[in-house]
Amino acid sequence: MEFYIEDYFPVLMFVALAFLLFSGLPVAIVLGGIGLAFGGLGVIYDVFSPIEFFNIISRVYGGIVESLVLVAVPMFIFMGTMLEKSGVANDLLHALQVLLRRVPGGLALSVTLMGTVMAATTGIIGASVVMMTLLALPVMLQRGYSHPLAAGTICASGTLGILIPPSIMLVIMGDLLAISVGSLFLAAIIPGFLLSAIYLAYIATTSTLNPKMAPPMPDAEGPENTAELLIMVARSFIPPILLITLVLGSIFAGWATPTEASGVGAFGATLLAIFNRRLSFAVLKEVCERSALTGGMLFFIFVGATAFSYVFRSLGGDDLVIDFIEGLGFGPWGILFVLMGVVFFLGFFFDWIEITLIVLPVFAPIVGLLDFEGHVPSQSVVLWFAILVAVNLQTSFLTPPFGFALFYLKGVAPREMKIQSIYRGIIPFVILQVIGLGLVILFPDLALWLPTTLLD
Repeated sequence: MEFYIEDYFPVLMFVALAFLLFSGLPVAIVLGGIGLAFGGLGVIYDVFSPIEFFNIISRVYGGIVESLVLVAVPMFIFMGTMLEKSGVANDLLHALQVLLRRVPGGLALSVTLMGTVMAATTGIIGASVVMMTLLALPVMLQRGYSHPLAAGTICASGTLGILIPPSIMLVIMGDLLAISVGSLFLAAIIPGFLLSAIYLAYIATTSTLNPKMAPPMPDAEGPENTAELLIMVARSFIPPILLITLVLGSIFAGWATPTEASGVGAFGATLLAIFNRRLSFAVLKEVCERSALTGGMLFFIFVGATAFSYVFRSLGGDDLVIDFIEGLGFGPWGILFVLMGVVFFLGFFFDWIEITLIVLPVFAPIVGLLDFEGHVPSQSVVLWFAILVAVNLQTSFLTPPFGFALFYLKGVAPREMKIQSIYRGIIPFVILQVIGLGLVILFPDLALWLPTTLLD
């Protein structure tokens, strides 16, 4: 049997990617550089035509520059960044603390509920985790909360924005898989709130069984009478709920596309900053700069990933992956669990954006051919798989050594919060996320019921 190295170029591309991503070079340059380098090797070995380099440019222009769906990404980034400056989160956390002050673990439950609400308004993980760390962690430590429980609660609830709409990741998935972003938003609602409910149940149970981990707040804190309490609740809850209704309600009601709704959200967040007297020229300048830098980083990665994936496919990478999976001899369920295991493992080392842009286009065609024998309707398999990947990728923010939520928290946490406590704190929540993933696998209607009911 003769050995031809050009047959293994797709495998070598992933080997090179694994090494160079740890080099510290920008991800976009690594992805694009590997794609162009192996394209050049393909030309030398006569398995890649030089004219195909021009196809990469047309793919970038047609798939990214002309994509109206991706216009929503910078607008949602602007909305999340502006909300961080508007004071909405601070007011909401204070109101939740007062309302739950007599409940075991009330402060941790408040943080989780705030993370859930903010997830439905921002979708920016870094902003959510940093904001909640600055607002809640000093108070939790002052109240005598267990360091691991405090760290795990903030990291886990802060990452809900990657799943609960309007999620930037779901917008990108919709563009990659040619699935309606509205369908993805609907499909992600129940799994997202299910994870939040699992977190709340765990915190409440832990705090009840071991009250020393989460001491209650003093009863004296909060408004002195019912009228002040109602005013505080109205001022804290109405703005974020109104913004959620404007953004998601307009999408689900069919009044606006996700792109149009993102513009409404950005405008609404600006109005909230004006209403709270937090908008100034300096704030607007900072929000615009951070939005432009974050958006530019994401789109630069899109360009690099497009070059990588095109060369990978042109060199026969899709066929190689399909042959490998078929060679395992697994049935549809075996293949699904292998793919979920691969995504979970990659989450230890890579960010969600790299996993999504590199892995999803390779795996989705394989999943689309699988027959789950009535467990999932054939026309809904890819949508269900996309939500499974989204839930799975939630763990990529928490799993060491490169869990970004852990670094966000550590970067702004007080000195007494040790990295060992952060690692111990996230372990239960990673387990809870895997349980949530298992529930969506066992009961696909958790993801499919809303889009099937409202869109059919």
